[in-house]
Amino acid sequence: MYLYLDGQYVDEKEAVISPLDHGYLYGLGLFETFRTYNGHPFLLDDHFHRLAKSAEKMGIVLNHYHREEVAAIIKELLRLNNLNDAYIRWNVSAGPGEIGLSTELYTTPQTIVFMKPLPQKLSKSKVAKTLTIRRNSPEADYRLKSHHYLNNVLGRREIGNRTDVEGIFLTEDGYLSEGVVSNLFWVQNGIVYTPDLSCGCLNGITRQFVMANLKKKEVRVEEGKFRLHDALEADEIFVTNAIQEIVPIHFWEQCRFPGNNGEMVRLLQNDYSYWKRRLWSKKDLFLNL
Repeated sequence: MYLYLDGQYVDEKEAVISPLDHGYLYGLGLFETFRTYNGHPFLLDDHFHRLAKSAEKMGIVLNHYHREEVAAIIKELLRLNNLNDAYIRWNVSAGPGEIGLSTELYTTPQTIVFMKPLPQKLSKSKVAKTLTIRRNSPEADYRLKSHHYLNNVLGRREIGNRTDVEGIFLTEDGYLSEGVVSNLFWVQNGIVYTPDLSCGCLNGITRQFVMANLKKKEVRVEEGKFRLHDALEADEIFVTNAIQEIVPIHFWEQCRFPGNNGEMVRLLQNDYSYWKRRLWSKKDLFLNL
């Protein structure tokens, strides 16, 4: 596959990075994962807004985001890789430096854009499994989508390679956090609940979109600290991410849920299907498009 490496389009076998890159040495790197729909990178502005905020937190100086430039890179990679749509990882590392921890800003970050075909088949409904490994605390005051992914890898190993199962993390204090690669929601009596960011979950872009869409529809959303039994008493449960979209849970801890027959899930999936070829940002929901 071809990738984009600091202004050049290169075959992945020819891509080279410095062994002194602090993204490699110390995990000082960030990424955004998203996909295209008929070539449209859904919620691209929101992904880059989060990337910019995270880079500032890490002390990585990024060039100002220009939607047209980013979209052009994605379009060219689609062409080079002979893909109509793709799974995209936009990766930024701190860049090369001296061995040792640095307190200076990183002014020469490295950008690599990876692309691969979308999964041929995505699960329409999943089984949830409560993980025994606990969600680790964020490296900063909230979780960044960074190179620090061992906790997620260990969670994935616990559930294996099954694509129809999602592992759910609890915090060290036993509160619900998130899935291995997803955010968690549930519905009870018409109210939608989700763990807040103090529980160590990533503020996912699809999570943000779902919450904005519910606000637009005047559906009450409650963020907070919740126990496992709170979710297991729900009318519906679903998880979200940018590749798999909105996926209902039909079984968890010996409890059955309506899965794809859930009223809220169907509503949100229909809205997602309508907007995914149109929106650059969740803010656009509140415009007359």
